[in-house]
Amino acid sequence: MEKNIIILGAGYSGILIAKKLAKRLKSQTDIKITLINKKSYHTMLTELHEVAANRVEEDSIRISIKRIFEGRNVDVEVDTITAIDYEKKQLTGKKSSYSYDYLVMASGSQPSFFGICGAEDYTYKLWSYEDAIKLKGQIFEMFTRALQETDQAEKQKLLSFYVLGAGFTGVEMAGELAEWVPILCKQFEIDREMVKITLVDMMDRVVPNLSEELSEKAKRRLEKMGVEVRLKTAVDCIGADFIGLKQAEQHQELPTNTVVWAAGIESSDIANQAIQLTQVGRGRIKTDEFLRAEGKDDVFIAGDNIFYIPEGEATPVPQMVENCEQSAATVAHNLTSVVTGTGKLEKYTPKFHGVMVSIGGRYGISYVGTEKKKFALPSFLSQFVKHFINIIYFIQILGWNKVFSYIRHEFFTIRNCRSFVGGHFSNRTPSFLLVPLRVFLGAFWVYEGIKKVNEGWLQKPMLTPFFKGANDLYYSILQPGTGGGDAVSSATAAGAGAEAAGNLLINWNILGLFKIIVIQASDIAIKLQMGLMDWFTNTVILSSGSSEVFFQSVIVYSEILVGVLLILGLFTTISALYSIVLQGMFVTTTGLYLSTWWMIFAAVAVIFGGGSVFGLDYYAIPWLKEHFKNIKIVRKLYIYHD
Repeated sequence: MEKNIIILGAGYSGILIAKKLAKRLKSQTDIKITLINKKSYHTMLTELHEVAANRVEEDSIRISIKRIFEGRNVDVEVDTITAIDYEKKQLTGKKSSYSYDYLVMASGSQPSFFGICGAEDYTYKLWSYEDAIKLKGQIFEMFTRALQETDQAEKQKLLSFYVLGAGFTGVEMAGELAEWVPILCKQFEIDREMVKITLVDMMDRVVPNLSEELSEKAKRRLEKMGVEVRLKTAVDCIGADFIGLKQAEQHQELPTNTVVWAAGIESSDIANQAIQLTQVGRGRIKTDEFLRAEGKDDVFIAGDNIFYIPEGEATPVPQMVENCEQSAATVAHNLTSVVTGTGKLEKYTPKFHGVMVSIGGRYGISYVGTEKKKFALPSFLSQFVKHFINIIYFIQILGWNKVFSYIRHEFFTIRNCRSFVGGHFSNRTPSFLLVPLRVFLGAFWVYEGIKKVNEGWLQKPMLTPFFKGANDLYYSILQPGTGGGDAVSSATAAGAGAEAAGNLLINWNILGLFKIIVIQASDIAIKLQMGLMDWFTNTVILSSGSSEVFFQSVIVYSEILVGVLLILGLFTTISALYSIVLQGMFVTTTGLYLSTWWMIFAAVAVIFGGGSVFGLDYYAIPWLKEHFKNIKIVRKLYIYHD
């Protein structure tokens, strides 16, 4: 009889659980896995502020769920679940009903408004893709209207922005906004002093998950960026064009059209409705040590929905991404054990590695390490770690496809240099300027190939004297006036007593793995001497005359083919990479004169985009992309990019 596993929610936990189960249960034909989500896409909630403040493209934080599970044993249903009957084991949605044998509750969280007057109706949230788009539009509209406004009081109201909540989301949103504001001011010709950004929280410091020292550091950074930080300040009411703040006994009603709510979360509506389960706090569901809902062995809880205090701890697991990822692994393992009747259940023993907050795209603060020892990283490393962790996550869910997209959005096409590496990777040379270099490189390769044809490389062995001449030169410089020996593992030994024909500039032995030899003769020549390459040359390439002719032919045809492809601008990336490989082969056998090293750098320059302008890649690559990504195994392995 078929067993039905339903995973409710495609957040960080839900996606990972579904992927892990699909892999572990792929041979179990009697088990059906269904993932139900309100939207057809997975959202990177931790990156919403980047879209809201116009740092990255909107689609960079949205990932198609269908693409994630392409070719996998997971049915994806886009539906909003309105009720769950835990006794009948049935979910009721707006579109359909679903029966389950095992349920994973991973429905995530939503903003909590604490009953504050007007908070839900008059604030801009930051908890979904749509929220980020809406907030970005609001900020842009305020500057557009301010440009045309003549009344100074009204203009000040339009340019007053309040962010409520000084946790991770609030601080990151305030930092991103402060980074975007100077760009908007320049675009709309507005004095920066007119723009007011205020971060408000009842706590006595920002990001209380950080140490007091790092929390103060974050506050100073925000203030340096022009953000007013108001702590120990409560919000008592919010309207369409004002916010009411209360500090001590003083109440203020301040004009504004934009209030961003980042002041707290609670479990999703469907989790809040789970009155048949034991709930604690704001709708979190109490679990046992195996992450099963108390009293319900067929219901597993993951991510933000968990209320569980690990053994030896005083507080429940935090509602953060690392908890989502680690709980996903435990749920997937335990659910696999239950449905297959194999293995033992594992207790949930999370090991959190710290916290990190970005304050704009250029600055970060982190406190990371092992469970026993954590330390603060400098800003640059903090941002590096953040991107590295994101890439690891993307590898798990969408492989190369999303990793390439993420790197492109965060580094190669970043707007206004808003990255911790600035705009060094995004200041791109127009591709048409690379056309002359590409064509010249191709013509040079064709010339080299045709020259070798005329020298007889396709008819008779030429490599032995070719290698001998080059290696005799190195040998005479390395061992002047001596006889015998094999200074550079040459294919043929140099004659005894050869006179030095130049000067030795460098002779470095790198950890016994290879040598870097640089000499100056008629030109500066560089060779990387590698034992493996020397062995291959002597025992394979030069093993016989026919072997020499074969490898000579490969070299000649490769040079001509690479040259023609570069001239035509066809498969430019592959041709440029192969051009580098050819040069690498030469530098490890005969060495390479400095006068031809330009070919390596020219190939590097035209690797990306060099053939898309005035080249056949303009037509061929889009066609190949479209057909390549439709191959089933390609989509399953995510080895394509859009």
